[in-house]
Amino acid sequence: MTRALSPIYASAMLCAGALAGASASAQSPADFYKGKTVNVLIGVGVGGEYDLHARIVARHIGKHAPGAPNFVPQNMTGAGGAKMAAYLAEVAPKDGTNIGMIANNFPAMQAAGLDVIRFDLGKFQWIGSISPTVETMTVTKAAGISTIEEARSKEIIVGATGKGAITYSFPAMLNEFLGARFKIVPGYPGGNQINLAMERGEVQARNNTWSSWKVTKPDWIKNGDIRILAYAGPAPKDLPGVPNVVDLVKSADDKRTVELIVSGTMLGRPLAFAGDVPADRLAAIRAAFVQTMKDPEFLGEADKLKIEVDPVSGEDMQKVVANVLATPKNLAARARTIIE
Repeated sequence: MTRALSPIYASAMLCAGALAGASASAQSPADFYKGKTVNVLIGVGVGGEYDLHARIVARHIGKHAPGAPNFVPQNMTGAGGAKMAAYLAEVAPKDGTNIGMIANNFPAMQAAGLDVIRFDLGKFQWIGSISPTVETMTVTKAAGISTIEEARSKEIIVGATGKGAITYSFPAMLNEFLGARFKIVPGYPGGNQINLAMERGEVQARNNTWSSWKVTKPDWIKNGDIRILAYAGPAPKDLPGVPNVVDLVKSADDKRTVELIVSGTMLGRPLAFAGDVPADRLAAIRAAFVQTMKDPEFLGEADKLKIEVDPVSGEDMQKVVANVLATPKNLAARARTIIE
């Protein structure tokens, strides 16, 4: 038979629990993180920009974080990164020991009401990004065009991975809002396979980030084998005369819809906590990220890897996500037809 606690003993136990909770909440970030491992979860496979950015940050941020914890990158693939983000939001401890490298199109997908996003990105606590991205619509020289205007009068075959991916939604957006005639062929496993298809002449165009082109195919740029028709994101200094997609769209509603579709460019390759991580730990890791972006060793490695460093702060990312999620429902519904 279980013996009932005496009122005095029960009161003592409650006081002890309250003191333990107070002690834990009063623990400084340095005390908490000392000897800890911070998991840097990556929702896609090894080798792409998301993986590369997560791993270089993980290699350097620990020395700037209070308590010098060990940051360990781990790939958790599935559903284009949604499996990892759901794990971060719903399963992983919310104590500051789990950071996710989040797909930058997820806020737009949530705003558009896509079923794959079953977590609230408005509750995520954004840490930072090495740089925003510049998405491009690119054609081969063999396509015989060099402007969006010419893409309205000639069918161009575009290689893509699949619906829901930026390789599909970017040319689909140009068809919808600018009257381009891109014939999109999905099903390629990844960007390398699309590039091979371009070399073989199977396709004549693809979406890709400008930074990826400069790292993976600098010879194509130098030799004039590819031409950039338009871009989305911050204005790149080394693409003079190439138009921004948003500037090509006429009506205010169309502009807002296009801005939603390409909103991921402003987030780059974003790192985030799920909600409910203690505010002092969030502030500490955000500060560590800022210091990492100035670290000579980090900058030296980034230069060797040809990673452009133009940091986006967690605070700015928080505002971008809030603005995306506030898109009027009628405009988000139109965007859904492009990005789902």
